[in-house]
Amino acid sequence: MIRQMNVQMSEFDVLEYEKLYYSQGYSNICGVDEAGRGPLAGPVCAAAVIMPKGHIIDGVTDSKKLSEKKREKLFDIIKSEAAAYSIAWASIEEIEEINILNAAMLAMKRAIEGLSVSADFALIDGNKTPPVDIPCVSIVKGDYLSHSIAAASILAKVSRDRLMMSLAEKYPEYRFEKHKGYGTKLHRELILEYGPCEIHRPSFLKKILGENNAKG
Repeated sequence: MIRQMNVQMSEFDVLEYEKLYYSQGYSNICGVDEAGRGPLAGPVCAAAVIMPKGHIIDGVTDSKKLSEKKREKLFDIIKSEAAAYSIAWASIEEIEEINILNAAMLAMKRAIEGLSVSADFALIDGNKTPPVDIPCVSIVKGDYLSHSIAAASILAKVSRDRLMMSLAEKYPEYRFEKHKGYGTKLHRELILEYGPCEIHRPSFLKKILGENNAKG
């Protein structure tokens, strides 16, 4: 039986969760996080990271608390120092078909299963766990509380931001380089001006465009 738990802790160090499950006999503990649940456009990205036991990379924390420049620098350091990492996606079509929550869980599942070193336990950011064949625990604010989840949050965030930067070249009128697909005032105004494009999520545009116009 797969164990799924929701954990919140008020006093912690960044390896407390990893230490807890190492002490229970697990050896390859991965941290998992996603980026892109909220935007109006683009796929959702997830990353899984197994750090060497006891290893800490200075500066790694919740990706939202870091500058873009710092995230970019840590992205390469994490990839070089991790015991294993995996970056995976769920497409816009999958988001529309199964909803964003399930798509995020699917991307996390793919990230865990894509690790070059098989994980035997997963620390998942948030309050839900993906359907995987290893024990896992959900940790609210895990990208702040767990070092391996924080590392995963940086890989997912940078990977998705880079994708949206590249898509900005294909769809320059939407200024994706500015907002990465999130529902900023600028982005909403541009959607109203130009209508949605093929990388927008129709189900996310209904409040902006109305039911009949969300698909363009």
